[in-house]
Amino acid sequence: AIIDSNVTSLITGFILFNFGTGPIRGFATTLMIGIIVSFFTAVFLTRVVYEYFLKKDKLLDMTFTSKISKNLLVDPHFDFMGNNKKSFITFLIILLVCAASLSIRGLSQSIDFTGGRNFKVQFEQTVEPEQARELIADKFGEANVSVIAIGTDKKTVRVSTNYRIEDNSATIDSEIEAYLYEALKPVLTQNISLEIFIDRENHTGGSIISSQKVGPSIADDIKIAAFWSVLLSLIAIGLYILVRFRNIAYSIGSVVALTTDTVMILGAYYLLWGILPFSLEIAQAFIGAILTAIGYSINDKVVIFDRVREFFGLYPKRDRTQLFNDSLNTTLARTVNTSLSTLIVLICIFTLGGDSIRSF
Repeated sequence: AIIDSNVTSLITGFILFNFGTGPIRGFATTLMIGIIVSFFTAVFLTRVVYEYFLKKDKLLDMTFTSKISKNLLVDPHFDFMGNNKKSFITFLIILLVCAASLSIRGLSQSIDFTGGRNFKVQFEQTVEPEQARELIADKFGEANVSVIAIGTDKKTVRVSTNYRIEDNSATIDSEIEAYLYEALKPVLTQNISLEIFIDRENHTGGSIISSQKVGPSIADDIKIAAFWSVLLSLIAIGLYILVRFRNIAYSIGSVVALTTDTVMILGAYYLLWGILPFSLEIAQAFIGAILTAIGYSINDKVVIFDRVREFFGLYPKRDRTQLFNDSLNTTLARTVNTSLSTLIVLICIFTLGGDSIRSF
């Protein structure tokens, strides 16, 4: 189960590396290295350390529980299968609501998928992203505008807009920079000229420190690559599960469950869009988050599948409903522990990270 869960995560990392660009490839590389190193330390180094201390008659009294966790989820007997119909109906309703909402309204897409321009602007003082967005939106009319804080001091923001993205004239970039300068004048230091504002080497008083353009054709390529990365991840994981467990039921079950997870994540993005006080744009980083969630989700499923297969071999005459219940109950503690430990890390990233990483 340990090998299978790590291999499935490596599959998503490999696909993310091949279909991603720039920072996403860096993230995929870090993910794969982390998985390999974590597997090596967990399987080999941990065993070597424990064997060394045990031979020295040390750590003999060490326990892995506390007073709080000692009796937590010890030999649970939850009737998961007894409530499978109610659970199925509940999740089906949630899934249909998410799918319907996505088809009606869609999601807020970044310029990675729509095409547009990014400007990283640095100020002398703290500027709220929403304040900057309102100033720019007034100047750019009906064009989509989003502003995200970079870092935690709120002195640097990333402005994204698809304003006149189809215009390929030689002067359009200069015109947009001039419009941006006029829009942000109220939050710039006094006496900052347009020349200083657009000077990438100037980092005082408020200026553009970098810019990037994503044309419509490039945006289409990124969108297609994102679609294929998610689809191929699901197919590759399904095939791996089929080869390892030699039962198409496990393979189909895992793909259906992962597809459901993906749709529900997208649905949650839709429902929270406009409610949370930070951007929930669909960008390349979001696709990385989706594939990471797929890899994490399949980890737990592989452990449960492995326990089901084990119990089928040990108790071939046991009632299948009871066997499934036993498999879920015996892996419940592991599921809760890994989920809580991951949640703690995500909460730290969410609270301490900047606006640009909170959506991830």
